[in-house]
Amino acid sequence: MIVIAGCLVVIGCVLAGFAMAGGHFGALIQPSELVTIGGASLGALIVMSTKKVLIDLMKGILGALKGSPFNKAMYMELFRCMYDLLRTARKDGLLGLEAHVMNAHESSIFNKYPKIANNHHVLDFICGGLVPLVEGTAKKEQLPALFATDLRVIEEEHHLPLAALTKTADGLPGFGIVAAVLGIVVTMGHIDGPVEEVGHHVGAALVGTFLGILLSYGFFAPLATKMELLGGEEMAFFRTIAGMICAFANDVPPKVVIDQARRGCGTEVRPTREELDEMFKEVDAS
Repeated sequence: MIVIAGCLVVIGCVLAGFAMAGGHFGALIQPSELVTIGGASLGALIVMSTKKVLIDLMKGILGALKGSPFNKAMYMELFRCMYDLLRTARKDGLLGLEAHVMNAHESSIFNKYPKIANNHHVLDFICGGLVPLVEGTAKKEQLPALFATDLRVIEEEHHLPLAALTKTADGLPGFGIVAAVLGIVVTMGHIDGPVEEVGHHVGAALVGTFLGILLSYGFFAPLATKMELLGGEEMAFFRTIAGMICAFANDVPPKVVIDQARRGCGTEVRPTREELDEMFKEVDAS
């Protein structure tokens, strides 16, 4: 909603300034310019991207419009879930986690926390970090390197659609010039016509340049920045999970693990100490 509101502000201010200068809105309605700029931009995006990058880009744009799911409520549910898992492991040993991490969708613990259970990326990351401990296939000293590899892949996959959108934004002013040049070509074919007709064609050509610059700096570039920020929030969430699992592997008590993770969170999503104590009581009582 914030992204949509920002776009409306951009459009509103541009149109208000145009009207204040005495412009007529009808002059800005040039379907041919939109077809040229939009089609060329879409084609260039398809050329530079793989199928996965295009799919990830569409998901990223939808995610930017909806906003980040990694808010304070999501962090609180993560801490509840991880504390529940870690206290189970503390009480029953690592084998007590086997049924939960090997078949997470039927786990009595994960199913208590729908925000975690319904996010398959988060669920797979948690289980992928705990499985080596449960199976004994990795030592605690090896966990940071395993998580570093996973996080690097996630970060790279975030960067690829972002790079494609950024390059598209960079190319939009150029495609606007292409549309403008085509408009001038059309104008030259009517150069012997009435002044009003020539002026109309010149104005239509200039709209192409206007649209290319506006779409680039007013919409696509800010959207790419928004996606970058959301990617950073997701990376911070996964790093929090990795830190908790690594700390527990080093025999840190579950409550201390969660408190350490809380201290590493940004102030916007960080629960207070009182909220954390209340959460411990709720999970212990469940």
